[in-house]
Amino acid sequence: MTEARWEELAATVTGRHDDVVRGQMFGMPCLKRGGKVVAGHWKDGGITVELVDESARERALALDGVELFDPGMGRVMREWVHVPATR
Repeated sequence: MTEARWEELAATVTGRHDDVVRGQMFGMPCLKRGGKVVAGHWKDGGITVELVDESARERALALDGVELFDPGMGRVMREWVHVPATR
């Protein structure tokens, strides 16, 4: 996802949901709801999304190239998926 596409997505989401705001997590632009990060634009151009619903997460992980998110600290974040830019 290009930076311009992320900006478009972030503007759409924040425009539809008054409780979602922009922020930063691990140095990446992100969206927060209630002070908690729910999505981000990762440095490789992909996006990260928190999916607390296990069935939604399993469906996402079944998609080609989608995997659990590892911010690079050697510890996978189990409720987060990473959707690569090529998806």
